[in-house]
Amino acid sequence: MIEVKNLSFGYKKRKPLYKNLNLDLPVGSIYGLLGKNGAGKSTLLKNFTGLLFPTSGALLVNGFTPAKRLPSFLQTIYFIPEEVYVPSLTINGYQKLFAPFYPLFNEEQFHAYLEQLEVQDAGKLNTFSFGQQKKFIIAFALACNTKILLLDEPTNGLDIPSKIRFRKLIASVFTEDKMIFISTHQIRDLDNLIDNVIIVDNGELLLQASLTEIENKLSFKVVDALPSENDLLYAEPGLRGYAVVSENKTSETTQVNLEYLFNAITGNPQKAKSIFNTK
Repeated sequence: MIEVKNLSFGYKKRKPLYKNLNLDLPVGSIYGLLGKNGAGKSTLLKNFTGLLFPTSGALLVNGFTPAKRLPSFLQTIYFIPEEVYVPSLTINGYQKLFAPFYPLFNEEQFHAYLEQLEVQDAGKLNTFSFGQQKKFIIAFALACNTKILLLDEPTNGLDIPSKIRFRKLIASVFTEDKMIFISTHQIRDLDNLIDNVIIVDNGELLLQASLTEIENKLSFKVVDALPSENDLLYAEPGLRGYAVVSENKTSETTQVNLEYLFNAITGNPQKAKSIFNTK
C-alpha cells in the first residue's frame, strides 16, 4: 500500500514539482500513472522508492518510510526505471548476484517469464539490445514477487509484438495481494491492462479513479454533431464524425478510451476535478 499525505517536492525551492499531493493506493490494482513528458511521473516513482525525498508531507510504502531505504523495505518493492542498466554478467550470473536480496524470488518463474518474453540467453547482458535488456529486467522483477512493482515507461524500446507479450504477461501474473504501478506517456500501451487511472499535470493531481468509476461518470462516443458545451470535455474530429468525451448524465455504458480521457482531463482540469470530486 502507498499512502501520500500532503507531499511536496521540487528540484528548485521556488518552483515545486508537486505541492500537497494526496494519494491512497491499496494493493490489488494495476495503476496507470499518466502525464505529459516532464510532468513529474518519474520523480514520483523515485520518491516512492526513497531515491528522492519529499520536501514536506508524509509518505509510507508498505508501512515503511522510503527515504530510510531499509533492507526490509527494499525487498518488498522493485523499481524498473525508463533507462535500465545491466552489468557485464550472464543471465545466471545476474540471478546469483541479485536474487538473494529478494526472499520470494522464484527461479522457475524467472525462466518461464524469459521464455514468454522471448529473451534468448546470448552471453553477457550488456551485449543485448536495449529491448532485450528491458525484457530481461521485467522478467527478473516479476520473478522477485515483491508486493509492489513500479514500472517507468516499460514499453519504451519494445517492438509491437513485445508490447503485446508484455501486456499478456503482466495480466497473467497479477494477483490481488500485489500492486503494479505503471508510469507512461504512451497511453495506448496500457489499454485493457490497468484498472485504475491516475493523471497528474503541472504538479497537481487531476484524477484518481477506477475504470468503473470513469465509465459511470464519463461517456466516450463518436457522434455526428457536437453535444452541448456544458457536458463536453473533449472532442476530436475524424472521418466518421466527432470522437467526444462528455459527462455521463444518462447512465449509459461506453468503453473508456485512455487517450481521449487524458486529453479530456488535462484540457478541462477544473471541470474534471468537479466531476470526480478530486482534491
